[in-house]
Parts: sequence; structure tokens; C-alpha cells
Amino acid sequence: MSEVNRSAPPPVGGWTRFVTARPRLALLAALVITALAVFAGSGVADRMGSGGWQAPDAESTYATEVLAREFPASQPNLLLLVDSGSATVDDPAVAAEAARLTERLKDEPGISGVGSYWETASPALRSEDGREAVIAARIGGDEKTAGETLDRMAPAFAGERGPVTVSLGGPVAVQHEMQTIIQEDLLRAELIALPVTLVLLVMVFGSAVAAMLPLGVGIVAILGTNAVLRGLTEITDVSVFAMNLTTALGLGLAIDYALFIVRRFREELAGGADPRTAVGTTLRTAGRTVLFSALTVAVSLSAMLVFPQYFLRSFAYAGIAVVLLAAAAALILLPAALVLLGHRINALDLRRLFRRRKESPEGAGEEASPGRGWARLAALVMRRAPVFAVVTTVGLLLLGLPFLGVKFGTADDRQLPAGAESRVVQEHIRDGFPGSPSGGLEVLAEGQGSPAEYARLKDRIEQLPGVLRVDGPVTGDSVAYYSVLPEGEAVGEETQQLVQDLRAVPAASLDTSVTGAAAVLVDSKDAIADRLPWAVGIIVVVTLLLVFLLTGSVLIPLQAVVLNALSLTAMFGAVVWVFQDGNLSGLLAFTSTGDIETTLPVLMFCVAFGLSMDYGVFLISRIKEEYDRTGDHEHSVTFGLRHTGGLITAAAVILAVVMVAIGTSRVTNTKMLGLGIALAVLMDAMVVRGLLVPAVMKLMGRSTWWAPAPLRALHRRFGLSEGDTEPADVVTPEAPGGRGGPGEAEPAADTASDAGATLAEPARR
Repeated sequence: MSEVNRSAPPPVGGWTRFVTARPRLALLAALVITALAVFAGSGVADRMGSGGWQAPDAESTYATEVLAREFPASQPNLLLLVDSGSATVDDPAVAAEAARLTERLKDEPGISGVGSYWETASPALRSEDGREAVIAARIGGDEKTAGETLDRMAPAFAGERGPVTVSLGGPVAVQHEMQTIIQEDLLRAELIALPVTLVLLVMVFGSAVAAMLPLGVGIVAILGTNAVLRGLTEITDVSVFAMNLTTALGLGLAIDYALFIVRRFREELAGGADPRTAVGTTLRTAGRTVLFSALTVAVSLSAMLVFPQYFLRSFAYAGIAVVLLAAAAALILLPAALVLLGHRINALDLRRLFRRRKESPEGAGEEASPGRGWARLAALVMRRAPVFAVVTTVGLLLLGLPFLGVKFGTADDRQLPAGAESRVVQEHIRDGFPGSPSGGLEVLAEGQGSPAEYARLKDRIEQLPGVLRVDGPVTGDSVAYYSVLPEGEAVGEETQQLVQDLRAVPAASLDTSVTGAAAVLVDSKDAIADRLPWAVGIIVVVTLLLVFLLTGSVLIPLQAVVLNALSLTAMFGAVVWVFQDGNLSGLLAFTSTGDIETTLPVLMFCVAFGLSMDYGVFLISRIKEEYDRTGDHEHSVTFGLRHTGGLITAAAVILAVVMVAIGTSRVTNTKMLGLGIALAVLMDAMVVRGLLVPAVMKLMGRSTWWAPAPLRALHRRFGLSEGDTEPADVVTPEAPGGRGGPGEAEPAADTASDAGATLAEPARR
């Protein structure tokens, strides 16, 4: 902690004055704004989509739009699975009922392109055992409109219908059921996370009053983000999956920021400052760090804006909004509450009965100084720095090895729980039919083609390896299409290769384009590969710049980027080992598809990297503050870990609890997101920050803080730091007492410390 002259309160700047001058008015305004956010954000999930994996400018997207407009029957997204029971689908009674259902479906508003096995006699629409057959149709409109149409017509078709049983499936049913399940699971996750988080906060703070503050900041951030997302749905597509990130980051980051600010405030109070002065010092120190942390997390999440898929862009919208709102609430509302509470922040201290006390020389009970465990750990790590650095790095790399075998795929019905109706339908079709009516490929041919040209194109397609059957061409006005049934799985590697082969087929005067599930996957992978370097570049460059502005060092930003990347290896390795390879699938209740949805690793990287920087900024800023004050490198590392180790660990555990609650979802991608990020957060806080950072900083020594003269001048002009002290080059490192100079006051013990984060005791050389 930077030294504060207790006899004269530090000057209060404009921002602090704004926050603390009228705290009651600030809280009242926040209450009104939050109430408006509740109103504005109501029903946001109902306006969100459950797709967004396809690139809007891709060839497959273009072909899909043309086919949906010109040939609705070519793009069925609704499948009625007709089960004839003990009879066959060719039984007269079954055929008559199926014909009646087909005609009724044609009369439904919003439905077009209706066809069935009983009309076309297509083998692809009849199961191999002859007991089931399919009626296929297309529901028009966007995802919201399609979901409303499905809700309206489903009761009239699903269930027992005379001699047959009808179940609804197809892409639109899968997406709609996934959206419904996600909303239900999110509510359950919130009901789990909120009370558990409150209990943990009480354990961390001791004071029940202090524990309520981070939770309040999180709720404000979540409700505000819902209102922002509701507004965005009016102008663009937003994925319902982003709601999970809103809840997780809203609670997690709000708790991080509130922990940091409340801990520093209580620290200042324990040192003798009055509440208003304590808030001013807190905002100039911890407040700056929170602002820097929010910027780094927001930058990591904003990198997803470079991708064309609205699934990824939605997480950027939600993430940026919730990070900025959490920081704003922590820097505006929380200080106002602290001014009003003052020393009552320590009220209802539930830990007082369980604290260990030791007798002072005078015999008075005195709380044992916490944080010494982290100081001892830092000392141990720095004594054996090469060993800890090598062993930790090798261990993290070994945990990440399974990711070398990653296979990318696309989300399908197997994301849903085993009993979901639309998944059951898709499984019956996938396992019992010769080909999926919605999983084939379509080749769109545009131009004035002659019958001979169409025939030659069909012959060339039929000769390609991996083609089971080709139907068509179905012709229209200067446009035609072929239906290609692949031999392999709908999105398997063989079918993806077939997409490339189809696109390479010469078509004379015809312009061809290919679509279908495998084509969408190929285009999605290409779009991500094209833009991934830009996203990574944005994250790395801006992170380097922000950390340089915080520290003035050239090497610390590089160290931060490398160590953050290392902290993600366990997450990526676990994702492949568990979710791709199927290990623990029984315990975690999911079905492995043998691949990972293409966009998930990108999303998890951006989120986890940002959260790692969040913890990194907390630790580095405190080390830098102490180094500026004392010029003692090793002591500063010990000091920083002692003061933030417990804080970071507590914040990580609480955020992991929230992410695990998200990970209880019945949708596999959400489960993967929650559990994967929970693992990354814990590895970063406990392994990287506790072991690797002090080891690397010990090995680098004072060169850690090196920067060339021009950059030092740049930092002096534009840089920020948590403390108000002078740079270390004006301090004598070997001054008596080991604290930067004789006669320096010893900081007071923190009697209201949070999870082991305390004020410094004299450094032990």
C-alpha cells in the first residue's frame, strides 16, 4: 500500500468528488436506472437466436438464401417423423393419415415446400425397416418467427394421430428446443450461483454487510447488460448463448472488482483514514487497477467482433457491455455505498467467533497476521525459481497436449439432452434412414443452361467419390439445383472433402455453389481461419500496450501475454480429452460427437485470456506499486503476492463456482464453456499467479522493469499506476530496514482482511 499522510487527507480529484459528494443521490439514481433496465431488458431471451455459426458472406449462405427463395422444398428445416407402430408406412391406413397430415401442413401459415415419402416415394424419406417415414417442410422467416410458427402448429401435429405417432424434428425444432432449454438452465444456474456466491463472500469478507456489496454490483451489471442486449436485438442478430456469459461475467467480474475495492477501502480504514479519505485513496489506487483490468478484459472480448458469425459477435456485445457496466458500478455506486457505510462495512462480522488469536506482549488478544502463507510461498518459489519455472511450464504444456488432436465440427441435435424430442427424431433419422433429409448437400446452378449441360453436370457429380445418390436437376427460371446424398456422415471429414470436390467440378456456362450442413462447416472454418490472426493480433497488441502503460516495462507485458497463454493450455487439453474424446461423458451427462464446435475454442480463448489478464493486472499493479516505493525487486514480488494472493484465489473460486453453475446446463456447448473456463480461471489463479509469476520474475530480476529511454519518457507522460509514489530509481534499495529508507512508517495490520490479503509486514531479507 502506498504511504498516506494520515494527518492531512490526500487531495480529492474531480472523479472522486463526483462519486462521493452526494452518495445518496448517486444510489437513488442507480436504483432508478436499474429499475428501468429491468423493464427495458424484459423478454430479451425470447428475441434471441440459437444459431449464428454460419458466415453471412460465405458461399453456402448465399446458396441457402437462393434455394430458400426459389425452391423452398430444397431446404427443409422441419421434419415430422411418422411412426407406424407395428404396421409399415405403406399400410393403407397409415398412408391415408400421412396424406391428411401433409395436406394440413400445407395449409399452415408460414410453412412452404411441404413434401413427404407418400408423395415422392423417395427412399431417403423412409426408414430401412419400413416402420417410419418423414414429412419434410420449410418454416419461413427468421429464427424468432420460425419459433413462433413451430409453437403454434406443434400441438396440432405432434403426438398420437390415429394409427401413427408424430414427433417433430429438423433444424428449426432443434434450435427452438435448445433455446428453451438454455433459458431454463440459465435460471437454474442463477438460483444455484447466487446463494453459493453469497455464502462464499461472507466467508471471504467476514462481514455480511460487505458481502452484499459485490453481489449488488453484479446484479446491476447483469440487468444493465440485458437491457443493452434487448436494444441490440432490434438492429442485429444476438445469440441466446450470450446470456450465459452475461450471468457469469456479471457476477464474476463484479465480485473481482468489488473485492479489490472493498479490501483496499477496509485497509485504509484500518490505517486510520476517515471514510471519505479512504474512498479517495481507494479510487486513486485500486480504482485505477479496476479500470485497467476492465479495459484489458473488454479488449479481449472485443476481438470477437472481427468474426462474421453472429454467434461470436454476440459474446462480444454481451461481454463488453457487462465488463464496462461492472466496472462502472464498482467505480461509481460502490464508492458511494462505502462513503455511507463507513466503518459499518465491518458490521455483522460472522468470522469473529472463529478467528484464531494470539496474545500480544501486553496480553491483549490480537488477530494473527494473515497473508504470511502467501509470503512464505513466494519466498519458497523464488529460492527454487528455476525448478518451479521449468516444472510448472512443462506440466501446463503436457496438460494441453490433447488439443493437438482437436477435430472441428458443428453443433447438432446431440447438444441436447438424450430425451429431447427433436434429438430423438434426428437420432432415428440418422441411425435408421439411408440418408438425412436435412443433412445432404445441394448444388445450386445459375445461368441459362441447356438440358445437355444439366445432364453433364449431374454425371460429373455422380462420378465423385463419396456420393451415394444425386437427385435432380430441379429447374426454375435460370436456376436449378441438385440434391447430393453423401455416403458419410452429414458433417464428417469425407463429406467436407466432398464439398471441396463439388466446388471444383467444371460446369461450363453455369455458376455453381454448394450448401448443406457440411458446406456451412467448411465455410465457417475458413472464415475463422482467415480472421483469427487479426483477433489474436488485436488482443496481443492492445494487451502489450495497456500493461506497458501500467508498468512502464517492456518485459512485463511480454511475460503477461506468454504466461496468460500458458494458463489456457489445461482448458484446451481438457476440452478435447473430455468433450471430443468422450472421457467423463457419463459423469457429466453429455454425448460426445467426436469433434468440437468450431467457434467454441475461439470464444473460450477470448474469455479466458481476458479473465487471466484481470488477475494478472491485480497482481502486477500491487508489485509495481511496492517496487516504485522501495526499489526492492524480490520484496516487491513477495509483497504483491502476499497482498493479492488470497484476494485473487477467492475471486477465482467464486467465479469458478458461477462458471460451474453455468456448466450444469443440459446443452453440451454451454456445459463445455462453463466447465472449461472454470478450469482455466483456477489454473491461472492458483498455478500461474502463485507459482509461475514469482518464479519468472525472480529469474528476470531487476531487468523485469527495464525499458529503453524513449519508452520510459513515454510512460512518464502517459502511463498510469496504482500508487502515487515516485519511480524506484529515486529510492535507495539498500536503505536501513529494507523498506526504502529510514524512518518510514510501518503499515498497520489489516484487521478486516479479505481471504488472506493483508497489509505488509517488514520484509524478511
